[in-house]
Amino acid sequence: MTEELLRLVHVVGATVLFGTGAGIAFFMVMAHRTGDPKLIAHVAATVVIADTIFTATAVVFQPVTGYLLAQSIGWPLEEGWIALSLLLYVLTGVFWLPVVWIQIRLRDLARTASATGTPLPSAYHRLYRIWFACGFPAFFAVIGILWLMLNKPSISLF
Repeated sequence: MTEELLRLVHVVGATVLFGTGAGIAFFMVMAHRTGDPKLIAHVAATVVIADTIFTATAVVFQPVTGYLLAQSIGWPLEEGWIALSLLLYVLTGVFWLPVVWIQIRLRDLARTASATGTPLPSAYHRLYRIWFACGFPAFFAVIGILWLMLNKPSISLF
């Protein structure tokens, strides 16, 4: 694969990762604000599918294309901005992995509430708050990675 194609695939992956994350967050928050279990269940189901198709795929391709790109250009992975990007990527994963499970639980709790005609349970609201809180560090870590990728600053970590 040529360097230009690797760059394109890597940038598209970063865009998908960032865009899907922001889109998922927006639609989940907007659905939650309605308090309507049926709407929340529908949106959460779509979010789970989007996370599986788009986010999970980008999560796999980003380190692969990043590694191949670094090898192609001759950048050592110990280069400060690359190492910091990798650390931020791990941080993003630490917050994203629980969110995947939480989104599935939110969907299931909303489905149950919708089917039984009951309000959303306290477990839903507790998990939603955790989901919401996990989004901020992951979101800002991805912004940091994008900034590092675009600017390639000289950073001495080692």
